[in-house]
Amino acid sequence: MVTYCRSVDDDLVFKALADKTRRELLDALFERGGRTLGELVEVVNQRTEMSRYGVSKHLRLLADADLVTVRASGRERVHYVNAVPIRQIYERWIDKYTEPHLRALTTLKSRAERAHRKEPDHD
Repeated sequence: MVTYCRSVDDDLVFKALADKTRRELLDALFERGGRTLGELVEVVNQRTEMSRYGVSKHLRLLADADLVTVRASGRERVHYVNAVPIRQIYERWIDKYTEPHLRALTTLKSRAERAHRKEPDHD
C-alpha cells in the first residue's frame, strides 16, 4: 500500500521515532502491514507489558506524524506503515550531508588506483 503525505513535519517525525516502542511498532508494520491494535499489543508485550490504551497512544503519535495510516476493515481498524516521511527526513537531513564525503572517498579511491597503476592524475 503506497501512501502519499503532505509536507513532512520534521519535529513530529523525530518525536515519533525517538521512542523505542514506536520504532518497534513501525518495524512490525513494515514486516507485515494490516495489523490490528490487538496484534500490535501482542508485538509490544513480547518485550514489555503495555496496555491497549498505551499502545493506542503510541499509534496515535505515529499517525500524527503520518508514519502510520489506519484503515477501517469491518469492525476492525488495521494499521499500515507509511515510509514516505522517513524518506523525506533522509533526503532533508542525511543524504545531503553524506554526499560530499562519498564524493571525496570515490575521488580518493580513483587517485589511489591511478597511483597504483602509475597513471597521471586528472582530478
